[in-house]
Amino acid sequence: MADPAEKYVRVWLDDIRPMPSGFDLHVTTQAAAIALIATGTVVKISLDHDLGDEAVTGNGYGVACFIEEGAYRNTLPRLAWTIHSANPVGRANMGRALANAERYWQQHGR
Repeated sequence: MADPAEKYVRVWLDDIRPMPSGFDLHVTTQAAAIALIATGTVVKISLDHDLGDEAVTGNGYGVACFIEEGAYRNTLPRLAWTIHSANPVGRANMGRALANAERYWQQHGR
């Protein structure tokens, strides 16, 4: 497992599926994912939507919205993302937020 302070961290967000190769850190909550992204070291994240009890763990959409806002405010470096959620509504919502993030990064020349 990589040190969270290491530059260029690849994050897997999921409460059930094991972390596949190609990722450095496995997190299971919205808060943990956001804390890592906020460091500016995350270069890739793969998102699941449903993370258990939403009142406790949050969800992947909250993470996607955090990324979208950071891109909009130009406070978050561009990162690669994938969505591996089986929830079709959650997948669509996260996809829209992350597509917006991509558009904002392009506008900022990132």
